Amino acid sequence: MNLALAKNETGRALSDSFAVARDRLPGAGKVAEARSAAFEAYERVGLPHRRLEDWKYTDLRALMREVLPLAPAPDAAALKKASAAVKLQAIKGARRLVLVDGVFAPTLSELEGLEQGLTVRTLRDVLDAGDAALQAQLFSLDNANPMVALNSAIMTDGVVIEIAKGAVLKQPLQVIHVACGATPSAMFTRSLLRLGNDAAATVVESYIAADGANVYQVHDALVAVIGDNARLDHIRLVEDSRDAFNIASAVVTLGAHSHFNTFGMTSGASASRYQATIAFAGEHSRVETNGVNLLNGRQHADTTLFMDHAVPNCASREVFRAVADDRGHSVFQGRIIVRPDAQKTDAKMMTRALLLSDEAEADNKPELEIFADDVTCGHGATTGALDESLLFYLRARGLSEKEAQALLIQAFVGEAIESIVRDDLRELAIVAAQRWLEARA
Repeated sequence: MNLALAKNETGRALSDSFAVARDRLPGAGKVAEARSAAFEAYERVGLPHRRLEDWKYTDLRALMREVLPLAPAPDAAALKKASAAVKLQAIKGARRLVLVDGVFAPTLSELEGLEQGLTVRTLRDVLDAGDAALQAQLFSLDNANPMVALNSAIMTDGVVIEIAKGAVLKQPLQVIHVACGATPSAMFTRSLLRLGNDAAATVVESYIAADGANVYQVHDALVAVIGDNARLDHIRLVEDSRDAFNIASAVVTLGAHSHFNTFGMTSGASASRYQATIAFAGEHSRVETNGVNLLNGRQHADTTLFMDHAVPNCASREVFRAVADDRGHSVFQGRIIVRPDAQKTDAKMMTRALLLSDEAEADNKPELEIFADDVTCGHGATTGALDESLLFYLRARGLSEKEAQALLIQAFVGEAIESIVRDDLRELAIVAAQRWLEARA
């Protein structure tokens, strides 16, 4: 018997938006075919909901409700507003690569005088050029995840960064995603980062809103390939508008003897989800992933990590901290799988949540799947409130209640922030946390 699935108004609107947007989307031939297949995969599921196990705590049908239409290409006014926002967020000494409303902005980016071994191109150029190998990597994310499939279908632009064998970049790269749209809209971006053998780089991703940008959606994805003996330090700072949505995905693959150190902080957006799959493809590699959620009001932030230990002699560490005030809701889902051949795996995961009000919520779901017998693995999760005795101690020494709370919160998230190697970038994360604390006061 043939069954026809009836589309609701939201489904029809998104199908119409995809049809209208096709002319703006880069790539033809196999790229266009891959887009259509991805959109069909998304339509089969639609926005994820709580009946899907991986989305149990983040029901986008209730939180986001609909996918907004693709943002128009930025005009001169949007670029002017973006320029003002970039000046406030740009990191001194870093090379800026700016995306405005999901479109690469060369006039706001720094493309001159690239370090030896560094190549930067736009996603649009790569998809239009027909480079089959790069296109295959860009479409390597799993369309079984509906939000990944949607991103694959409508990705409009991004950056493709290649670092040659042996190149060690002295200058951090800062990819700044700026939302400028005055009307509700969505931006779909995807970036590719490839480090050759013996290479090293630091990449910072910043998500910000220009003045006047409030209601918008960010749909972003990153594919990172780290070669043998290479190192990538990666930092994500999500400071979107409080009425925005940020859904981001990442797939990271490590070669032998490589090192991936990543830190993420979410203090903006009404609802956000960062979902990452980190796969060990070479022996003697190490991953350190650290994260912080700073939430208040009705903010909802979800961090979902899948650590895939497929080869022997690798190590991973996960440290996650969440601070939730008012009716904030933090979600952490960490899954570590140790496959049969991954002997001598050393994997540990720890998540802690600090609730500052009776209505705040934290859902922590650590998981271990171990199919090897010679491993060292462990996980833990705690949830609690501020220590009243420590608050009393600080209050007795002249601090106000808010000042005492801020000091304890800073200490609580400090372990995760300390994982950032560079002093200037660590200070950047500290300042972002301080902005959240000051706004809370």
